[in-house]
Amino acid sequence: MRIRILCLSLLGAAASSVAALAEPITTGSLVREMIDLRRFCEFPSPTFKTVQFSSYDRQSNVPGGPNWFANSDGFGKEPIPNFEAVIKEAPKDGAGEYVICDVKGPGAIVRVWTARIKGQIRLYLDGAATPVFDGDANDFLQKTWYGWAKQAGIDENMLEKTFRQREAGYYPIPFAKGCKIIFLGSHRDVHFYQVQVRLYEPAAQVVTFRPEDLETYKAEIERVAKVLADPDGQWPYAPNEKEVRVNVTLAPGEKVDLAKLDGPGAIERLTLKADGRRIDGVLRQTVLQVVCDDYPRPQVESPLGDFFGAAPGINPYTSVPFTVKPDGTMTSRFVMPFKKSARVVADNRSDQEVKIVGSLLPMKYAWDDARSMYFQARWRASHNLIGSNKNVQDIPYLVARGRGVFVGAGAYLLNPNTIPSSSGNWWGEGDEKVFIDDDVQPSTFGTGSEDYFNYAWSSPDIFEFPYCGQPRNDGPANQGFVTNFRWQIVDCMPFRQFFAFYMELYPHSTVPGFSYCRTAYHYARPGLIDDTLPIAPEDLRHLEQKDGWQPEAAGRATDATFHAAEDLAAKDASITLRKGNLYAGGSLMVWQPKEKGDTLALKLPVAQDGDYVVHIVAGLDAGSGRFTAMLDGDNIGLNGLDLYVPYRELLRDFSKRTVSLKKGEHDLTIRHEGPSPAGANVKRPVIGLDFIWLQPKKQ
Repeated sequence: MRIRILCLSLLGAAASSVAALAEPITTGSLVREMIDLRRFCEFPSPTFKTVQFSSYDRQSNVPGGPNWFANSDGFGKEPIPNFEAVIKEAPKDGAGEYVICDVKGPGAIVRVWTARIKGQIRLYLDGAATPVFDGDANDFLQKTWYGWAKQAGIDENMLEKTFRQREAGYYPIPFAKGCKIIFLGSHRDVHFYQVQVRLYEPAAQVVTFRPEDLETYKAEIERVAKVLADPDGQWPYAPNEKEVRVNVTLAPGEKVDLAKLDGPGAIERLTLKADGRRIDGVLRQTVLQVVCDDYPRPQVESPLGDFFGAAPGINPYTSVPFTVKPDGTMTSRFVMPFKKSARVVADNRSDQEVKIVGSLLPMKYAWDDARSMYFQARWRASHNLIGSNKNVQDIPYLVARGRGVFVGAGAYLLNPNTIPSSSGNWWGEGDEKVFIDDDVQPSTFGTGSEDYFNYAWSSPDIFEFPYCGQPRNDGPANQGFVTNFRWQIVDCMPFRQFFAFYMELYPHSTVPGFSYCRTAYHYARPGLIDDTLPIAPEDLRHLEQKDGWQPEAAGRATDATFHAAEDLAAKDASITLRKGNLYAGGSLMVWQPKEKGDTLALKLPVAQDGDYVVHIVAGLDAGSGRFTAMLDGDNIGLNGLDLYVPYRELLRDFSKRTVSLKKGEHDLTIRHEGPSPAGANVKRPVIGLDFIWLQPKKQ
């Protein structure tokens, strides 16, 4: 607390006169910032520092010390309560009072998140005796505005998937004099939380939030929600000069300029599509560079697919700054300013010919020598890591000295762990840690990698939101290739002298051969230096899941028995094998039923009497339908499972209730339930089964 207040006071000395002249910060102005990417062209004024209050383990008090990777992050019964201060310790059967944050001076809450929390939250602004929010903690940390929105005549559904994004909420709450958040509950119960707060310089003019603001700024809120819901169709591009077209073909090893622009100006939109014999290789081994003002090192240097946030391969999604279409068309809306010139360059480091088409949308921009910043994207790769819960590592995303603003990160992983359960093959137990300027302790200290990316509980779901997404997760659970992104737009992180972003690599078990690629997106004043190295050939090498991998009986799958689906089925003309490294043993059994109601008989052996959970690992793709599984003619809770998913091939594990089984052979029946409602145009849907596993129920 003391350190954070000190940091706030230090911010004020340099720019207080500028802040006094600035427009006041209001709920409405912060809402407008949620879709304003042009503002990143200049260092912010008034200045601010973004800090995070979270339920991180308070034993992690010395960087690099013995407890640096302690992991009691909100599960309950932590050695030290996960709060800034304890007002009243919770009795054995009751609620205590704990301080989540207590900051003085002007600021704004810009992001909240929880995986789960039991208790109540009270929010006090400007030292008021009455809380502006007094209610359920889950509601505060995911649905802060919902009650007020209803009173203002705003449809709560409009806030879903726009202001509320997965487990996080972006509901700006500015304050002029201070903010205090009190948690009423017990630290013995689950209490995960993150609250991100801007701490403005003291002279900043801030108008404190009132619930009536939602009515005052209703039109702004609805306009911004409309853009957040459909950035491709609704993005408010500036009046621009004529679009610059791109159409080039690169031989192996060739490097060419895609476009050249004279300044001053900016690139407001960059759209590219690449083609070649092996598209995954094209997107990873063609390096995109953006060179502004003839700097010897490009401001942007990244594999083409990774830059657009969906590597490896084509994994469609839509977000505020980036869109990837199913046909491979990729768009960036991050504004890239320059003073004299800009070149967009493609460097084909693959062994195949690459064709690139697309366009640039220039924007008029007057470079300001005192405040303007370059857009930068720094990509780095770490291959053949040994991930381990016994030897946790801090993975650097960006370490930089200078002045700038951090605006987001993408992670592109190969997790070769073959345990088929998230409790065993989860890779992201580790926290993000961000040091800004003179931080001794991180001013952002997270509670888990997925928490940083706005989701929770190692979810394998494919999802996309305006600021976050998981466009790839092969499975089963969290195995194979995994891609996560988070764009920090309203919760951006300015830094005046120094910035360091680390993410712990903290899997559930020991994982050799782990690959961890990542991109750090930021804006930088001229003169910023960072720790990233030029991209080497080894960084770009082709990655694949291990051929012929087999599931491992460990983690939650300890003592499990595994059976390849094709080994359990009688030979039938309706059954074929699909080859691929995604599948256990290198193949997926594909059954093509003739009509709804057809059944496939599998013989499932059981080695000894006992209670078991039956798991079916199935393949999902754009040609799949639905099925129900029955064991010995009984319903086991696996009804109408939908395997249709467009544009991807995935493995997912399906299981339900525990069943009692005798030693011997049992009849597992798969019944075809027809096409998915989402894939109704699939004429002959298939059912792909990889393997079946039995998990003994522990007594």
